Amino acid sequence: MQNTSLVKNGEVTLNVVTYGDARKVPIVLVHGYPDNHTVWKPVAERLASKHFVITYDVRGAGASSVPDKQADYRMALLSDDLRAVVDALIPGQPFHLAGHDWGSIQSWESVTAGALQSRILSYTTISGPCLDHMGYWLRRKTLNLSPAAKAGLLKQLFSSWYIGFFHLPVLAPAAWQGGLDKLWPRYLKHREQVSEPEANPTQDKDGRNGVQLYRANFRSKLFSPEPRPAHCPVQLVVPIRDNYVGSHLFDELHDWVPELYRRDLNANHWVPLSHPDQIARWIGEFVAGVESGKMPPALQHARVRPDRLGLPLSGKTAVITGAGSGIGRATALRLAEAGADVVCVDINEDAAAETAGQVQAIGAVAWTRAVDVGSAAAMQKLARWVEKELGCAEIVVNNAGIGMAGGVLETSTKDWERILKVNLWGVIHGSRLFGQLMVDSHCAGHIINVASAAAFAPNRKLAAYSTTKAAVHMLSECLRAELAEHEIGVTSVCPGFVATGIAKNTVYAGLSPEEQAEKQAKADNLYQRHSTFTPEDVAERICQAVLTNPAISLVGPEALATRFVSRFAPGVSRMVARLDITP
Repeated sequence: MQNTSLVKNGEVTLNVVTYGDARKVPIVLVHGYPDNHTVWKPVAERLASKHFVITYDVRGAGASSVPDKQADYRMALLSDDLRAVVDALIPGQPFHLAGHDWGSIQSWESVTAGALQSRILSYTTISGPCLDHMGYWLRRKTLNLSPAAKAGLLKQLFSSWYIGFFHLPVLAPAAWQGGLDKLWPRYLKHREQVSEPEANPTQDKDGRNGVQLYRANFRSKLFSPEPRPAHCPVQLVVPIRDNYVGSHLFDELHDWVPELYRRDLNANHWVPLSHPDQIARWIGEFVAGVESGKMPPALQHARVRPDRLGLPLSGKTAVITGAGSGIGRATALRLAEAGADVVCVDINEDAAAETAGQVQAIGAVAWTRAVDVGSAAAMQKLARWVEKELGCAEIVVNNAGIGMAGGVLETSTKDWERILKVNLWGVIHGSRLFGQLMVDSHCAGHIINVASAAAFAPNRKLAAYSTTKAAVHMLSECLRAELAEHEIGVTSVCPGFVATGIAKNTVYAGLSPEEQAEKQAKADNLYQRHSTFTPEDVAERICQAVLTNPAISLVGPEALATRFVSRFAPGVSRMVARLDITP
């Protein structure tokens, strides 16, 4: 149910549109520039089943009246408009607040000071920093002589070119009068990925009048900022492809917000229109958590921990299979050192728990899950658990694998099924399920599939193992091409000889238990003596791959050599394949 009313605040009349039952928990949504309240309509309709949603046209926009002077757009007056709206519709009641773009910028005024501060229960901010916070940020970046600080400052200045343009007399309003309002839906569709943008009948007015917001506030706020701490829980939603508001502007927000939750979204600026399902769900979850006094697990995980903020993978979640030992354990520890929280997955729950304990000792959060990666049902259950409890996993390392020696003919059907189940189907399940979760969650992430140098080296006595690893490598190449458009990277990591426990657990097809044990002991001895790389070396390469997104990462001289020979001297590779390289 949608209702429209008018609220008077001094000489300004505000157009207010509400959704849902007024007896339910109230949420106020404030729009930005050059929009009006309709930008929130898709989100408001989704929230209305459980909430009383209040939207309104800010002064100068939509059906609200237009002030005469630039000074009438000052931040204090915008904040007072919000007070007038809530006093008229929910007098004396506390409420939840969300803002996008300029709606977020102006809402910070009410969240951090003034009469409404005690009534605002929570605040969701999207693509709109507090100008006072931004003023302090600019001071620190200007005084910081480091190249990184200067690069971040220049990047934001280039992104904010339009602010300078809006301060020029005549030109900005003339652009809207010259037909920009007619082109705006096309811009939203092609640049912002809004599937079906509706034409706004007041777009010309909204664009022309809205520039006064910038002119009335930017200079005073940026050059004479005031300290503005927030006293309510704040959910920060960061569209990582925002063309106007860089995510680095929020790197120090925790200094002003003691209870801060951050959620990144693989999207452009106008997320209320392009991703209404996600935004409505996140606002609803946040409001429910504040109302109940207990945040859901995904939000608990999203809470910003200042002591981990400077790390390159801070705030990321990594799911690692085969995390109970070897490369999996080393990777869990390395990614934790880089800032990630880790879901330690292994068929051996005790081993996974031991890894999780070591991860927690580093200062990261860790979870333990006992999973048979070859089981589609078990992996589906894992993916659902991650989605429910953590929201999404930005990093997935499909590492679980087993060794097997023997020729094609001597490897039994049972052995073939076993190695295919773990080494190939485990990677397929992990790639497909978590890749889909990343896509559905609009989460830019990275999938690491651990293959092997054996992927490029056929051998008569490693038929099953080499086959599975070659398949993993090709799967990774195909998946990389498929997920590129979603900004999800995929890397095939191919280690050579690494001193792990895989040799002493390798199955030797066609041999008795006694012969197996003898072969395993010899193989493990050879690995320990001749391996030039450790699990920690591979983990370091995996961490670098997450950060740099190469298609393939070759670890060790054996991997480099087999890759080179397979490409440039395949005949030599086939000759070597005839040798029995097992101990």
